Amino acid sequence: MAKRVQVVLTTAVPKLGAAGEVVEVAPGYARNYLIPQGKAVAATASVLRQVERRQEREQQRKLREKEEALARKTALEVIGLLTLPMTVGEKDHLFGRVTEQDVADMIRAGTGQTVDRRDITIPDIRKLGTYEAQVRLHPEVMATVRFKVVPAKGSA
Repeated sequence: MAKRVQVVLTTAVPKLGAAGEVVEVAPGYARNYLIPQGKAVAATASVLRQVERRQEREQQRKLREKEEALARKTALEVIGLLTLPMTVGEKDHLFGRVTEQDVADMIRAGTGQTVDRRDITIPDIRKLGTYEAQVRLHPEVMATVRFKVVPAKGSA
């Protein structure tokens, strides 16, 4: 009797693995639970080839996403200095502060690229001046966007 058998998970199983992973389990666990419940299939040669092809496609997709993120990074950094008009009070202090959503809207207006506000990191901005925002375009790609906070038309 085999000590361990290989199966390919068809759905994620807690504390075992994600869908598509090849795992080794006890033969009884595979025979009595995983396979009858449809959570796994036996790891035959053809199934292993399918898993390998699926993993190759996934790697290619991730590589394409990273290349697209690098192209977006270049486009954002080449654009130069963007301007963000804000309402200003006395001594160049802003009413409120610059938020990540303000920066996302500025990037969309200035470059046409849509960036999620949750992927933007900015310092606490409460005065006019030039600042930098860090934009995460991909887990491995960060872009730096320079912008200038200027008084809005009609401000004091």
